[in-house]
Amino acid sequence: MSDYMHNQTQNFRCPWCLGFEDYIRYHDEEWGVPVYSDRTHFEFLVLESAQAGLSWATILKKRKGYAKAFKDFDYQKVAHFSEEDINNLIADPSIVRNRMKVEAAVINARRFIEVQEKYGTFTGFMLDFVDGKPIQNAWKNMQEVPATTDLSNKVAKELKNYGFKFLGSTTVYAHLQATGIVNDHLVQCFRHQEVKRMAK
Repeated sequence: MSDYMHNQTQNFRCPWCLGFEDYIRYHDEEWGVPVYSDRTHFEFLVLESAQAGLSWATILKKRKGYAKAFKDFDYQKVAHFSEEDINNLIADPSIVRNRMKVEAAVINARRFIEVQEKYGTFTGFMLDFVDGKPIQNAWKNMQEVPATTDLSNKVAKELKNYGFKFLGSTTVYAHLQATGIVNDHLVQCFRHQEVKRMAK
């Protein structure tokens, strides 16, 4: 057992993250933390749309590859990717080599900028769905945590109207969870209250 995992074993955490060190670290340090950076929102949109049909663990293991391939998630640069760039990405083993997903990331970068131009920030656009206040849920076990909600349905529909790809309601709900728009840490998880205190 690594020092990191050994030092964290005294804390109860959401069971979905147990398995390998990077997954636990992601849960303990990132998942559910309210995101106010547009670049971070874009990063999660790229990763979550790539996850479709795969496990988050698979994507997490390729995260560094995605950061390099997608210019550290600079959506301005990704929006200008050419067909040649896309072909190069499809040949890159450090990411999921799925043409539709790669093309979706480029399309979504362009749509992302359009949302920014209308709302000022993508963060503001997302937070408007919850009146600026992250939702604090109180789940006691994993069976209670939904895969989709009315909120994720609404956000997914709006993103689709803008032309975003590979962002259905299930993927959108994962985004809401990851970026702290909803706090879905189980109430007994040591991160539940920590994340709750972070919400502005």
